[in-house]
Parts: sequence; structure tokens; C-alpha cells
Amino acid sequence: MRHIARRLAMAALLSAAALPALAQSRPWPTQPIRVIVPFAAGTSDTVARLVTGEMSKALGQPFVIENRPGAGGNIGSEACARATPDGYTICLGTISSHAINPAIYPRLPYDVARDFAPITQLAAQPNALAVANNVAATTVGEFVALLRARPPRDIPFATSGVGTSVHLAGTLFGQMTGTELEHVPYRGSAQIITALLSGELPVAFDNLSSVLPFAREGKLRILGVTSLTRSAAAPEIPTVAETVPGFESLSWHGLFAPARVSPEIVARLQREAAAALATPAVATRFAELGITPVGSTPDAFRAFVAAETTRWGEVARRAQIRLD
Repeated sequence: MRHIARRLAMAALLSAAALPALAQSRPWPTQPIRVIVPFAAGTSDTVARLVTGEMSKALGQPFVIENRPGAGGNIGSEACARATPDGYTICLGTISSHAINPAIYPRLPYDVARDFAPITQLAAQPNALAVANNVAATTVGEFVALLRARPPRDIPFATSGVGTSVHLAGTLFGQMTGTELEHVPYRGSAQIITALLSGELPVAFDNLSSVLPFAREGKLRILGVTSLTRSAAAPEIPTVAETVPGFESLSWHGLFAPARVSPEIVARLQREAAAALATPAVATRFAELGITPVGSTPDAFRAFVAAETTRWGEVARRAQIRLD
């Protein structure tokens, strides 16, 4: 009897030890995948929906977009970081939520390097230096001369909020040109456009896709794009770097999972995201918006985020940008 009891106990132990392996061997995914977008409807939401819409076809499960805006992307990003690491919750991260916020929020509720598993950088998009039609500058060089000749309060610049990529773009512009611009935050691109068209404010840094349609209608002027090379969406517009060598400020989007997600799941998500970026539907829409697809590996994306965090942290600290 003791021999039989010992065998039964050993079998029970072996069965228990096998449970994790069995769980890991289950096919993934078998249920919908939640995608937290830590911003309201806009470019980030558009990128997430375009890419995950194609990914769902390959994976056979719907991707459910959950917009959780607030605190510059911190609320939604924290929800992703705290989610169960089973591959059924991922999030869209941006230059703001995953590179700038660590420098400007002293009590950030997550650690980018510790709490996330980078999947892939999806896209990059230049910002634009735009001015109202009544501004006496038609080039970046003329604009710099205008800034140097006038007090900062005479030429305030608008952005979609404190600590956003476009805020830091304007800050970097001032640092690299030795000029000073007074920052006026708005709640989004729609308000920025209204302010420019009405003459309420003379200057704005905003995503290229937001201001380009109005520039083509002659309602405002874009003096330069903030990528190192001219945008394929508007090759006629010079880069800021053609006047201010080395100036670059790109908005970017990427996918993240909570830390401790299986590397196999991360690899599968990366493959399907890269494939989605290459589909005609996504490629065509990105081109229309002036967005460049990327599709980097998880390791390359991790290194990119670390470099961006260091770079923009230095810009923010030099300007003493802090938020509670």
C-alpha cells in the first residue's frame, strides 16, 4: 500500500509540474486582444486602428481599441503596465508616454524600462513649424531673424499641450537657435489650427498631417518639417535642418506589452505588425498622412526608446519642464 501511495503522490507531483508547460502550449490567441490607446481620438488612435485591423486578419481574433486618455498618456500606459502579462492586453506607446514623460513627471506611475516589453516601432512622423499668413517670415532663416529681433512674448507658439512632442520640438528649436519662444498650450490640433487661422497666435509646432491640408489651401504657411530629410508627403517643403543643422523632432508610435509577456508572443505580435505595415491599405493611408512605417524588432525598438528617453530628457531638464 505504501508503494502504491508513493507512486500516486509522484504522479500527482509530475502532473502539477506539467501544468505550466501545458498552459504555455495552448494556442495563442484564443480570445480578443485589448489595445489600450492612452490618448483620445487622433493620429495615435488612427495608427492603432489601421495596424491592428490588419493584424486581426492574420491572428484570427479581433483587436479591441480602448481609448484611455489623461495625464499625457500616463493613465492608459499605467493600465497596460499593470495588466496580466498573457498577451491579451497591449498598448500603443508614443514619444510622449514612453520617452518624454519619464523626464517631466516626478511621480510617473510606471517605469518604461522595467514595466514594458517593447514589441515594435510602428511609425514615425515629422512635426512642422507652421505660421499664420500675417507673420513676416517665409523661411526658417527669416523666422529665426524675426525671433532675435523681437521679445519672446511678441511671438508665442502653440502646441497641443505641455510635455508633448511638439512642445519639446519648439523647445529644442529655441535651444538650437539661441532664441526664446513663449509656449502656449492648447488641447489639440483643432484648437491650434483655429488659433493660427484667426491670427490669435502666430506660430505653432504640430504634426505635419494636421497642418498640411490647410497649408495646401493657402490658409497658413509651413516653414519647415522637423525630419532630417524632406517628407515624401510634401517634398516641396524644406526641412528645419536645412537651416538649423542637425535639428530633428519626430513623433513616433509603437506597440508595447506588459513586462514578463512570453517572448514567443512578443515575436508573433512583431511579425504580424510588420506584415500589417506592408499591406496596401496601411501603406497607402500612412503615405497620405505623411507617416513613415517602421516595423523594427523588439530589441531594436528597446534601444530606440532608451535613446529617445535620454535625448528628450536632456531637452526637458535644460528647459526645466516639470509636471505634477
